[in-house]
Amino acid sequence: MTSTPSIFSLLLLLGLGFFFGVAFEEFYARANQKRPGGVRSFPLLALTGALLYRLDPTHLLPLSIGLLALSAWLACYYWRHLDETDAEGFPNVGIMVPICNVLAYLLGPVALAEPAWVAIGTTVAAVLLLTARQELHGFARQIELAEIVNAGRFLLITGLVLPLLPDKPVTDLTPITPHQVWLAMVAISTVSYASYLLQRYVAPPGAGLLVALLGGLYSSTATTLVLARQARDAASALRQFEAGIVLATAIMYLRLLIIIFVFNHALALALAPPLLVLSALGLAMALGWYWTGGPHPADAGHTIAPSNPLELVTAATFAVLFVVISIASAWATQRYGSAGIYALAAIVGVSDIDPFVLNLAQGDSTQITTRVGVSAILVAASSNNLIKAVYAIVYSGARVRAAPAALVLLAACGVAAAVVH
Repeated sequence: MTSTPSIFSLLLLLGLGFFFGVAFEEFYARANQKRPGGVRSFPLLALTGALLYRLDPTHLLPLSIGLLALSAWLACYYWRHLDETDAEGFPNVGIMVPICNVLAYLLGPVALAEPAWVAIGTTVAAVLLLTARQELHGFARQIELAEIVNAGRFLLITGLVLPLLPDKPVTDLTPITPHQVWLAMVAISTVSYASYLLQRYVAPPGAGLLVALLGGLYSSTATTLVLARQARDAASALRQFEAGIVLATAIMYLRLLIIIFVFNHALALALAPPLLVLSALGLAMALGWYWTGGPHPADAGHTIAPSNPLELVTAATFAVLFVVISIASAWATQRYGSAGIYALAAIVGVSDIDPFVLNLAQGDSTQITTRVGVSAILVAASSNNLIKAVYAIVYSGARVRAAPAALVLLAACGVAAAVVH
């Protein structure tokens, strides 16, 4: 980039350098430490980097020499203070100081060569990472090693496996491609994994409805099972558990709508009215039942602990179900038309409806029309509500009654919407 820099770019790099320097100086002042860099040094470093960049914006030779000189000075500083220790016996120097100085130096050329948001975003991220040391270290100590492995699995299935899979059908039995199968699994895993992390690390104690809400994003069926078991052992919080069961199903409708929208905008728009109405109805029943339920025990709903959605067995099960349902959908459509799809929707509702819903969202629109897709998804969700009503009664020892009635009502409204549509 060789165009003449604007006055805005100059003011931006000075302002960002000053902001970064204030945060740097204040952070180490609170720790009663003096480190190279600060409110004067960082703006000057940013200005120096910008001027050296302007001298040779093509080959960047002056900028590189300046970076080497700064690095050499920082290396001498470290060599001088390497043996120092703080009051607790830990080394008194860290890598944050040279990183911040180098970053301040590079803010200059970045502010001139890149869009403003790059320099601003980099500076804000650096300030947050610098000043939130105690919070971040505390968070790191709370994270189990297994969760780090799970995060690695998530990156693996999204960033490595997905791009490598072919996007062409491998069999005449179904038009679904391996890439579509994995993409569907990634979509479900992303929503479920986010809900899992929020439930495990963010939801405060006693937030029964919040945990039920997050459970609806994860799996309304699993949430229903857990809450029903808890209702059997804690009769004093019965109304709260029943409200949580209905709330999880109300959130399920929103979850389905979001996931379908990712793959099929037309189908999502057609489904939006009935799904939003059903979600609003479920939400109204859940909140009404919750607020008329008297005192709310502090531990109601807090012990929900969903399994991690990124386990290999879970992923493999979803992929197999997705392919099997895809083949079954193609066969039912060819053999029985829309009636076959509706029958299949009612059957899959007794288990996990996500593979079926995503098959319809990614399916061939020439074989399954939007109208048929909308009705089939509503039937599947209604069938799932009926089985959850059964689960709620059985696993609670018949203690919960309002929640199953609400689920049956939502199922009936879903079927009515499917018929009217």
